[in-house]
Amino acid sequence: MRTRSGWLSGYVALYFVFLYAPILVIPVFSLNNAAAPALPLAGFTTKWYAMAAENAEMFHAARNSVAVGLSVALLTTLLAVPAARALTRHRFPGRSLASGLIMSPLFLPEIIVAVSLLTIVLGAGLSASLIAVALGQTVFCLPYAMSVLTAGFLNLDPSLEEASRDLGETAAGTFRRVILPVVAPAILSSLLVSFTISLDEFILAFFLSGAEPTLPVYIFGQLRFAARLPSVLALGSIILVVSVVLLVAAEAIRRRAERRLGAAGAPS
Repeated sequence: MRTRSGWLSGYVALYFVFLYAPILVIPVFSLNNAAAPALPLAGFTTKWYAMAAENAEMFHAARNSVAVGLSVALLTTLLAVPAARALTRHRFPGRSLASGLIMSPLFLPEIIVAVSLLTIVLGAGLSASLIAVALGQTVFCLPYAMSVLTAGFLNLDPSLEEASRDLGETAAGTFRRVILPVVAPAILSSLLVSFTISLDEFILAFFLSGAEPTLPVYIFGQLRFAARLPSVLALGSIILVVSVVLLVAAEAIRRRAERRLGAAGAPS
């Protein structure tokens, strides 16, 4: 048994090394004193972060990404809340089909989705823009928001709604005063997850952004210039930290909500 446990621990360690070592290389080389990302390191420096902080084009692209991310997070969550509510609370013809169609963007090649959306935008006489990016990323982020919100609505005790209705509250009042407070952590998690995915998304933004690049598109453009690579690594490290913080916050909120609901539902 001890031998099997040792093999299992070794496998898990190798798995995490394989998964995260390429990511951890980015912050390591962003602190390298040499312009070329190579070992051994030439020394420790933070000058690449200072150069990134003085880049006006980078900040413009960052503002674009934040604006798109906030729009995507709000729009995705607004669409996902009633959809998740309907799929978890009601039984109706085509329910399984509707659920499958909502989750289908997860299984479609993203580049195919991007080309299709670009064709629709151009066919409608519009031009590629940040609005097109936001709409496209909303389609892509909706399954993730649905996964989070569906779990939140499934943890909702139906007896709370029944008690509210028995006490004379309307359906709208029950949703506002009973349902929303319970699923608020799931809603916040949906906002954080959607914003994080939008912030990191590249393919849809590359096809649909036009002359207003988002941050991932800007970084891709900078990779053509070897002298700018260290600043790109510094910027990538910052994005990595922000993404991890947001995802950890979303997961912490989700688990806290599960523990609270579990404690509320436990017999006294």
